[in-house]
Amino acid sequence: MPGWAVMRALGLSELSNYTVSRELEGTEAEALAEMLRIIDTFGEAVTARGRRRQRRRVYRVSERSYFVRVEKGMSSNEAHYILAELIADTHNDGLPDAAGGLAETP
Repeated sequence: MPGWAVMRALGLSELSNYTVSRELEGTEAEALAEMLRIIDTFGEAVTARGRRRQRRRVYRVSERSYFVRVEKGMSSNEAHYILAELIADTHNDGLPDAAGGLAETP
């Protein structure tokens, strides 16, 4: 079964810090649905007291990439989420060792 990772980038483009928020197994549709659930929890639209935030926007960059910006007062919080497919793994017999295919041994 295919492996997936929901990756999150924080910061400015040159200074972005990518982290894996969650590793998933399943179909692309299942992984995408889980990523959208994770996105919906980032900067939820209500505060702890139940008041609405000023503005929360979600942009679809591509079919597997979303950008979220939450603006509250004079500050904003944003993140870029990407759904990545696992294509190489040295500990998985069903996948090649390298992105270009099977790694040759000397």
